[in-house]
Amino acid sequence: MIALKHAPYVLKQIVRSPSRSLLTIGGVAVSMFLFAAVQSMQAGVEAATRIRADDTTLVVYRKDRFCPVASRMPQSYEQQIRQIPGVESVVPMKIVVSNCRTSLDVVTFRGVPRDKFVAEYAPKLTILSGSLSDWERRSDAALIGETLATRRGLRVGDRFEAVGITVYVAGVIRSDEPQDENVAYVHLDFLQFASGSRSGGIVTQFSVRVSDPSELEPVANTIDTYFASGQDPTYTAPEKAFVARAATDVLEIVGFMRWLGWGCLAAVLALVANAIVLSVQDRIREHAILQTLGFSTSLIARLIVSEGVALSLVGGGIGCAAAVLFLANGGFALSVEGHSIPVLATTGVLLTGLLVASVVGVLASLAPAIQAGRRDIVSCFRAV
Repeated sequence: MIALKHAPYVLKQIVRSPSRSLLTIGGVAVSMFLFAAVQSMQAGVEAATRIRADDTTLVVYRKDRFCPVASRMPQSYEQQIRQIPGVESVVPMKIVVSNCRTSLDVVTFRGVPRDKFVAEYAPKLTILSGSLSDWERRSDAALIGETLATRRGLRVGDRFEAVGITVYVAGVIRSDEPQDENVAYVHLDFLQFASGSRSGGIVTQFSVRVSDPSELEPVANTIDTYFASGQDPTYTAPEKAFVARAATDVLEIVGFMRWLGWGCLAAVLALVANAIVLSVQDRIREHAILQTLGFSTSLIARLIVSEGVALSLVGGGIGCAAAVLFLANGGFALSVEGHSIPVLATTGVLLTGLLVASVVGVLASLAPAIQAGRRDIVSCFRAV
C-alpha cells in the first residue's frame, strides 16, 4: 500500500494523538473479541452438525425421547440390528448426563462395552496422557476428553464425581470428533449400575456403522420399521443430523449471534472512521505542506488508509488473540441432551479476524482518504 520508508510517518501520526489512538484501539479490540467469540461458536456448530459425504455412522434412539435419561431400550436390540443388511457394526451405549438442559458445564458419561471400545473407538483417539490398558484394567476407569479435562482441571490419577458417579481418570484423550472432546468414556456394565438405577441390560442408544455412506438412509428406515410395532420403537438418524436435531435451541442462539458479529464489525467501522476523520481534519494544512514537498495526492490518500488499517489491525489483533487464548484455555462447550457443541477457538479464527480487521480498516478510512486526496494546495492553506 505504501513504501516501507513511509511507515515511520504513519506511526508518528498514530502516536501524536495517543488518547484518541488508544481509545480507538481499545474499542476495536473489544469489538473484535466478541466477533472472534461468535466465529468460534459458529465453527463449533459446523464441526458438530455438518454431514460429510464419507459419514457412515447412525444413532438409534428411543422414539419420542430426547434427554438420555428418558431413552431406554433393551441391549438385546444389538443382535437384531446387526442382522440388517448393510450394517457393519453395532455398539450399545448408555449415556448419563449431569444436566439435560443447555449448559456450558455438563459432564457426559458414555458407557461402552470394553471390547467394542477397544475395537471401534480407541483407534480414532489420541491418548494425551494415561493409557488404554489402565482403562481396560479398572472397572471404574474413565477416559476423558481434553475439553472436559481442561474445564474441570483433571489429570490422570484423579478421581471425580458427577451425577452420583465416581470414576478414576485413566487417561485424557483428543479426537477429531467434537462429541469425544467433552465426554468421559467408562465401561458399560459399570455405568449401568453405578448410578444406583440398576439398569442392567438397558441402554440409551446404539451407534451403528454402515458399510457404505449411501446406505445410511435405507438402513435407518429399516431399523425404525423393524421396531415400529415393538414396546420400544426407535428413531434412527445420521449422527451429525441427530446432534443438530437435539441442539435446535443452541443452533438458533448461534444463528442469532451472527447478527452480533455483524454489529461488532459495524462498531469497528465506526470507531476507525471516526478516528481517521478527526485525524484528517487536524492535518489539512500539513497535507498542503506535504504536497509542496512533492507528495502526490494519491500518496497522501494511501498514507491515510494505511493509518486506518494500522489502527484496525492492532486493535483487531489484540482482541482476536485475547479471544482465542481465553476460549482455548477455558475448555468451553455448549452441551444439550448429552451432545456437545464445542467452541473452536483456532488459529483460523485469529487469521480470519485479522483479515476482517484489515478490510474494515480500509473501508473505514477510504472516504476521508479520498476527500483529503482531492484537496488542492490552495484550499488546504485556506482551511481553518
